[in-house]
Amino acid sequence: MTQMEQAKKGHITPEMQEVARIEDIDIQKLIRGLSDGRIVIPRNLNRESTSCAVGEGLSTKINANVGSSSEMEDIDLEVEKALVAVKYGAHAVMDLSTGPGIKEIRKAILKSIDVPIGTVPIYEAGVAARSRGETIIDMTEEDMFRAVENQAKDGVDFMTLHCGITKDTVDKLIRAERVMGVVSRGGAFLASWIKHNGQENPLYENYEYLLEIAYEYDVTLSLGDGLRPGCLSDATDIPQIQELITLGDLVQKARDADVQCMVEGPGHVPLDQIAANMKIQKTICKGAPFYVLGPIVTDMAPGYDHITSAIGGAIAASSGADFLCYVTPAEHLTIPGIEDVKEGVIASRIAAQAADVSLGLKSAWENEKKMSHARRNFDWEKQFELAFDSEKPKKFRKECPVEEDDMCAMCGEYCALRLAKDDF
Repeated sequence: MTQMEQAKKGHITPEMQEVARIEDIDIQKLIRGLSDGRIVIPRNLNRESTSCAVGEGLSTKINANVGSSSEMEDIDLEVEKALVAVKYGAHAVMDLSTGPGIKEIRKAILKSIDVPIGTVPIYEAGVAARSRGETIIDMTEEDMFRAVENQAKDGVDFMTLHCGITKDTVDKLIRAERVMGVVSRGGAFLASWIKHNGQENPLYENYEYLLEIAYEYDVTLSLGDGLRPGCLSDATDIPQIQELITLGDLVQKARDADVQCMVEGPGHVPLDQIAANMKIQKTICKGAPFYVLGPIVTDMAPGYDHITSAIGGAIAASSGADFLCYVTPAEHLTIPGIEDVKEGVIASRIAAQAADVSLGLKSAWENEKKMSHARRNFDWEKQFELAFDSEKPKKFRKECPVEEDDMCAMCGEYCALRLAKDDF
């Protein structure tokens, strides 16, 4: 049985117990959230992994993307990225590989880390078509569902599946006159396939079969936003909302089939539209966990999109998003390296912490208070221990030209805390 089905029957699984302990919440509250589909525990029945829950009332979770391309493929490098992402606090990792070694990389990552692993099966379907000397639009329905089943058997915990792209939404997209068109890679695969083949999206048309596979392995569906906006000018337009409406219907079908499900969201969104986007999704998709990329709040900062996305991510998570996909400094430019992965994870953790504090999450506030006391007491080691990145502050402190423990070079002997320590 799936975690959702167990919860509906009132059964308490070891995964539920572990999540309740980690999140410090009442297990009956967790069970209600799982039963209603407002919380998911992505954990394939074929894989042992750390139990991690995403959804209403829980701490904001972070996902890190890794993966090769046809232009740059190195299994060891992708495994190292995954390990670094987990080291710095990613709760989940997605393998977005599209090179010929896609299966080998996925299996290597699955063996190397114990957090939930996600994938985008349509990439494997595209690679299969290319391996036959064909193009993406020559993918077959069999290619698509074979990829889903292969990855489920391998132990993948959650899958991005662009089931909401239909012939109707593709027609609307053509008329929408977007600036950026389709920026989702998986979305582009399917939208182009639909347009050139004149057929309905197999993942939508045969959604019940997809649910059967997901149920068998307890794979959490991450219903993809294939028509998400790729620039601020395209945010919250008709194709984006039309796809979301379709996903709302598919969420209910998944729940009726006892399949865990979350929904993916934008993308590039102006600051003033982020909260509204979260509210729209939570309403249309009946409280399903919301997994957002960023959102990126300005398109003017290539090389710094870990910052633009952290700004948007903090607002999104404080307004209802449950799961933040990191964005690295390399976004839109190249495949991220090790340092890019680290910076992306830390930026997203900052956003998640800021949001959790604003929502009054107990654990978030406890850590803030611990850091405050450590700073007041000039307890440098405790500050390093609590920091999202301990190496960087240690480096700065080591380079500080003053030797006294109760000051730093910024204020020196005029440190406010030092001067007024005994007075306030």
